Amino acid sequence: MIQAQLEIQLIAAVVAAACALPGVFLVLRKMSMMSDAISHAILPGIVLGFFATSDLASPLLIAGATLTGVLTVALVEMISSTRLIKEDAAIGIVFPALFSVGVILIAQYAGDVHLDIDAVLLGELAFAPFDRLVVGGQDIGPRSLYLMSGVLVVNILFIVIFFKELKVATFDAGLAAALGLMPVLIHYLLMGLVSVTAVGAFDAVGSILVVALMVGPPSAAYLLTDRLSVMLVLSALIGAGSAVAGYWMAHALDASIGGAMATMVGVAFFFTWLLAPDKGYVARQRRRTRQRWTFATKMLTVHLLSHEGLPEAAEECREDHLTHHLRWEPAFATQAVKTAMSDGLVARSGPLLELTPAGRKHAARAVVEI
Repeated sequence: MIQAQLEIQLIAAVVAAACALPGVFLVLRKMSMMSDAISHAILPGIVLGFFATSDLASPLLIAGATLTGVLTVALVEMISSTRLIKEDAAIGIVFPALFSVGVILIAQYAGDVHLDIDAVLLGELAFAPFDRLVVGGQDIGPRSLYLMSGVLVVNILFIVIFFKELKVATFDAGLAAALGLMPVLIHYLLMGLVSVTAVGAFDAVGSILVVALMVGPPSAAYLLTDRLSVMLVLSALIGAGSAVAGYWMAHALDASIGGAMATMVGVAFFFTWLLAPDKGYVARQRRRTRQRWTFATKMLTVHLLSHEGLPEAAEECREDHLTHHLRWEPAFATQAVKTAMSDGLVARSGPLLELTPAGRKHAARAVVEI
């Protein structure tokens, strides 16, 4: 592995972790699409910052983007607060308008500099190692690595310092306000953090991948845990792992690194959605199947208990008559009997089904529950 490959993977992993951390709170607040809005709408702030400084590395670009991101959130909330349209529609109105302003400014006044539309949308990690940070005449590494490492540190510090406020405001804003935790201020600080993260990642991965990294890993982590602290760690790990895997996928296919990274984020989410131990699709289907047979055995034992010792038991307690009395399909009735027998609730006595002592207790509990 050559140095450039290692640097690209490091940058990708750091960008992914930096995007995933604030993305956790966007997902929990049901504001995932706000990441899309902010990552596009901050473009005019970047462009205006560049016009003011003529330096793509100037901190003023980050400041301008942050202010534009906060403006985006304020406009969305102002429009949605009128109750005339919903928040998703407000997002669909605000961010295309601001993004279009940025595109027009680039096309008209910045066509001859490295601030083009393709770079903003798609980014290109393959070029990141060539943009070096030189201090005192000494090359100390890719500029993007240091920039995004700084953003990652800021994100971590913000979450650590305001963890209590973020947690309470995310799950119960009313309680946070009652406790004096200033949920509105925390909200706008979080949106500012999202803006800083998005503009920091622009040059390396573009706005489209920023959205994937802010939403995909946190969504996958959400399916794996109910603890916020664990979700934060898992989000960063899933994002970094997807980024590195995406690089090697792009290397093998000679494809876009950003596109491959976004694809691997989608793959990671899909397998998590499918196989998550508690919330995954497979686990949910198994739980539904188990509940189905649990209910069927309850119905069977209650049916047998209600006819136990009565003259009609010879008719009602036959397995081949369950399809008529309980209106079950033959295959379902057979499986229900097998399940009850394997659980030690029912036994055969010739052609009849009889409750075991455990089956009587099970049926009695079921009757009380009903």
